[in-house]
Amino acid sequence: MKITSTTNSRVKAAARLRDRSGRNDQGRIIIDGVREIGLAIASGIELVELYHLPELCRGEAHTALLEAAHAAKVSLLEVTPPVMEKLAYGQRVESVVAVAATPQRTLADLRLSASALVAVVEGVEKPGNLGAILRTADAAGVAALIVADGGTDLYNPNAIRASLGAIFTVPVATAASAATLDWLRQHQFRILAARVDGTTIYTDADYLGRTALLFGSEAHGLADLWQAADVTPIRLPLLGQIDSLNLSATAAVLFYEALRQRSGRSA
Repeated sequence: MKITSTTNSRVKAAARLRDRSGRNDQGRIIIDGVREIGLAIASGIELVELYHLPELCRGEAHTALLEAAHAAKVSLLEVTPPVMEKLAYGQRVESVVAVAATPQRTLADLRLSASALVAVVEGVEKPGNLGAILRTADAAGVAALIVADGGTDLYNPNAIRASLGAIFTVPVATAASAATLDWLRQHQFRILAARVDGTTIYTDADYLGRTALLFGSEAHGLADLWQAADVTPIRLPLLGQIDSLNLSATAAVLFYEALRQRSGRSA
């Protein structure tokens, strides 16, 4: 099927997925790019439609993606440049854009080993930060990421793009902060909370065994419920005039400290 009109009802519905209200109303998300869509398919995400611009779909990666989508019985929709411009992210004109059912992931869906390292991000406001954290989590072998009391939509297109598709490779779940804390306790996680006023330098903390690394929003920090006896506040040294690091930078430092300590061990 070929779509040539930017006012086509399917195109208009897909374009609305750029906004959170559109995603909520339709129960769908929009994914840009060959790599990101390929990772979504490989991770079992339910694609509904794949829009493609033939003149930009060249090479083995595009061929493999279209074949995979066809095998998964996804609706393949050929479009013209103006239609793709309406669908694509910002000023970019993509070769492919996909629509998928919004994945429903809860804490109960997570299947973790006895020594799993998980990240908990509470109240994150910027989807780019969330995506960057997921990208680093994938690289550092983090077993799962939990978005607690999320300030941003987990499947915001900016988060998907910033993650380079890692949002589909790292198991993710959303939950309220109180439910997350209860779940961590029930599953016997050591909880390390990154705080600028933490009493323990991050390199002195123990990251072995089941461990949860907790990060609060840059604007508001962590909720009071995380100031519990079984939550260890840790900090990174700040030697300059600035009193905090970017959230994704902090996460990267802690993920790789955990990886350093766990080298040679099953994660």
